[in-house]
Amino acid sequence: MNQRELFLQHLAQTSPSPLALEIIKAEGVELFDAAGKRYIDIIGGISVANTGHRHPKVLHAIHEQLDAYLHIMVYGEMVEAPQVKYAKFLVDHLPSSLNSVYFTNSGAEAVEGAMKLAKRVTSRVRIIAFRNSYHGSTQGALSIMGDEHWRNSFRPLLPGISHLDYNSFEALEAITTATACVVAETIQAEAGVRKPHKKWMQALRRKCTETGTLLILDEIQTAFGRTGTLWGFDRFEIVPDVLLLGKALGGGMPLGAFIAKKELMDTLMTNPVLGHITTFGGHPVCCAAGLAAMQVLIDEKLVEGIDAKEKLMRSLLVHPKIKTIRSAGLWMAVEFDSFETNKRVIDRCIERGVLTDWFLFAPECLRISPPLTITENLLREAAEVIVAACE
Repeated sequence: MNQRELFLQHLAQTSPSPLALEIIKAEGVELFDAAGKRYIDIIGGISVANTGHRHPKVLHAIHEQLDAYLHIMVYGEMVEAPQVKYAKFLVDHLPSSLNSVYFTNSGAEAVEGAMKLAKRVTSRVRIIAFRNSYHGSTQGALSIMGDEHWRNSFRPLLPGISHLDYNSFEALEAITTATACVVAETIQAEAGVRKPHKKWMQALRRKCTETGTLLILDEIQTAFGRTGTLWGFDRFEIVPDVLLLGKALGGGMPLGAFIAKKELMDTLMTNPVLGHITTFGGHPVCCAAGLAAMQVLIDEKLVEGIDAKEKLMRSLLVHPKIKTIRSAGLWMAVEFDSFETNKRVIDRCIERGVLTDWFLFAPECLRISPPLTITENLLREAAEVIVAACE
């Protein structure tokens, strides 16, 4: 049996038709399969590879940590330099109220931890999320996912969850003094890059403050320069009570985090002790890789070039079959008339060496979220393939 057949037989599958590309090398913005075919990666592992695949400085940090130690003890028991250094670097680039980092294995686990934190801090149980939101597939995260189609087969889920219309001022009236937290994507990801109005985000922040409700912003896809600012919430001039991170956080390694004020985070230490715990969260190699990747992002000023690259792509992606393009920095949803049209375009793009896919709640939209290191020449090449695939 070849590798593809073994993959289909022995790895649990998530759909009846996986891409099943056998990638044997990734470098920068390019992938190479077992036959030597080259692909321009314009999804970056779903916003994971913000600094590109295998950045030399990330590899160096990984190698250095491999020579020191791997796993030692469950998270929070040992003083591990990669965790400490990365936490300090993160909070140095965040508002002062976000000064305590809890590392997890993934973004979904960060969601779970933040929901527990909100209940612990407020002594309330009601949680509000939004329709067409995506926060992960674990039981708690699934409970706040904003689409019943994806939730229904796994009920019963957590009680006390309400889903509001995103970007609706009227919906904010549902936030009361009985609400523990509101969990919102700063920009809705799987809905197809849906940006809220700035005034709505500010009204959401005010309503949470007035009612003593924690505002949890999910920046698992929007953070680390994806939208053209270091943090997505920078564009809305607000600060969340809890920030959720994942994907690009680990520089290509598995890592998530929820970040809050230390006084809030300290509530997880007692009554009961070990109120939240993880074995591999904040793995030292992952933290070393993530720190190196964030340093690259800052030192190489990658965020500063995002707006120009966004404008370039919007100018190149012109075709009668493209209904509209929604974008937030180097993050785009190219909308067609149907999933069937979009799937044909995606398949042709992959055939012609451009890797892309669609959005969970917007299957008629083609996803663009390449490494932020992508050059203008590669953007032009990818755009030419997409437009040609529309024919």
